[in-house]
Amino acid sequence: MGAPKPPIRCREIGDSDLDAITDLLTRGFPRRPRGYWSSGLQWQAARPTPDGYPRYGYLLEQDGNAVGVLLVIYSDRGTPAEPQIWCNLSSWYVEPAFRNYATMLTRIAQRRPEVTYVNISAARQTWPIIEAQGFRAYCSGLFFSMPALSLAGLSSPVEKVRADARTVDGVPSDEAELLMRHARYGCLSVVVRSTAGPVPLVLQKVRIRQGRFALPAMQLIYCRSISDYVSCAGTVGRLLLRRAAVSVIIDANGPIDGLVGIYTERRGRKYIKGPQPPRLGDLSDTELPLYGP
Repeated sequence: MGAPKPPIRCREIGDSDLDAITDLLTRGFPRRPRGYWSSGLQWQAARPTPDGYPRYGYLLEQDGNAVGVLLVIYSDRGTPAEPQIWCNLSSWYVEPAFRNYATMLTRIAQRRPEVTYVNISAARQTWPIIEAQGFRAYCSGLFFSMPALSLAGLSSPVEKVRADARTVDGVPSDEAELLMRHARYGCLSVVVRSTAGPVPLVLQKVRIRQGRFALPAMQLIYCRSISDYVSCAGTVGRLLLRRAAVSVIIDANGPIDGLVGIYTERRGRKYIKGPQPPRLGDLSDTELPLYGP
């Protein structure tokens, strides 16, 4: 009889594991360059994480070698008196020889009843698996809006929030910190100074791929409500034209009143499991701003 194989164990990812995890993710997602993962993990290393929760996620390990990984991104969307812990279940990969152990990662990552778990980047073929884990879809598709065709908010000035800003006039401190933090991630954080009050928005540059062509666009990462974006879409659209972007992509469950665009359910389904209700238009502090689209 041969020597017994070393046992498989699951544990939290630590700082010393990052190079091995980056290599593993690069093998598992060959369309992403290594720099995509290393820069995203650097952002995770630097950003605040709620006390007592993992910073990076979990790995499967055999004989000191990483053979599986599930990245998680924790954030607290509540107050010091009433925390609301959210966890974005991000990239999940297990080497083919160890796929039988893949569910160890998901079981451990989803074991906290007080946490609201979201999966915002599930591949279409994984939707039945995610639903079998108890998740429900809160977003069924994407709306590709053309804000430059809107007249809404044309007289409202737009203020860009700089990455080195310390305050944002007229915006609550926690929301101002969100805008500044996402500006540091490389997102476009703006405040539209409408007559009804300031409208904070965060957008991220993406590319819409059509065959060989890739059209520049923006994805709505944060707004207080979709109606806020609709109310100033014209101003936003003209700002984005100067950046050669004609479309803003929005999470949606159908066409959006007041906007010109196209709705599709072929992509963009997003899932949630846990005690807090979801909200369309808020993808802040998920893998999209940290890792990029």
